Amino acid sequence: MKIKGNGGNFETCPEFTGKGVCVDVTPLRKQQSQYGERDVFKIVFEVDREKEDGSRFCVWSHNFTPSVNEKANFRKFLRAWFGRDLMESELGELDTETLIGKPAQLVVVHEHKDGEVYANIAACTPDKSGAPLKPSGKFVRRKDREGGEGRGASGESGNGGAGYRRAQGAGGATNVDHGAVKVHVGKYSGIELRDLNPEAVQALVEKWLPGAKANAKPTADDRRLMAALEWWAAAREKESDDVPY
Repeated sequence: MKIKGNGGNFETCPEFTGKGVCVDVTPLRKQQSQYGERDVFKIVFEVDREKEDGSRFCVWSHNFTPSVNEKANFRKFLRAWFGRDLMESELGELDTETLIGKPAQLVVVHEHKDGEVYANIAACTPDKSGAPLKPSGKFVRRKDREGGEGRGASGESGNGGAGYRRAQGAGGATNVDHGAVKVHVGKYSGIELRDLNPEAVQALVEKWLPGAKANAKPTADDRRLMAALEWWAAAREKESDDVPY
């Protein structure tokens, strides 16, 4: 993705200060905001801390819009990340693929909201250790999962979900894109399921889905979201048995 200037398991990453490395820049997604629909993406880092299975924890940035103009949050994030090493000329036309494998020093903090715990990047600065963290090779990028290559879960602060590939109908035919279903209830109303982090989707599975299934007369939106959440839960269960990401 080029930006022109001015133009498994689902364990939450623990609070952390130390080395990280960029392992993904997610594809652009549509998201509703108070200013209307916009394109957004996230930066994903592995951190220098392992889970019990030997894989690394990952943390997802907040959503960014594909802009590096003076006031853009993405530009500010890059400036903090690379400091003086980021030249103004590089921002003229930035290919985000060049960010993959770039090291960083990260501060990850937890936000507690509505009974959920979210891992947020509080600081991303240059790595000056002389021994930068390198990608483990275990993380599967979202674009590869969506292309049917590899499996795994992402996490958004969107942060992401269980691969979000299209569901298969009889005979393997693709017929439903559950990840594209828009949530129509609660604080995430108007956002596609794939743009929620795993904790938010799990909250819908645990808190909204049981009541919706007990409703004798669900709306069409209810039925679509119910099917998407059931698919997500099944995919999560399967992938947690198969792969670390």
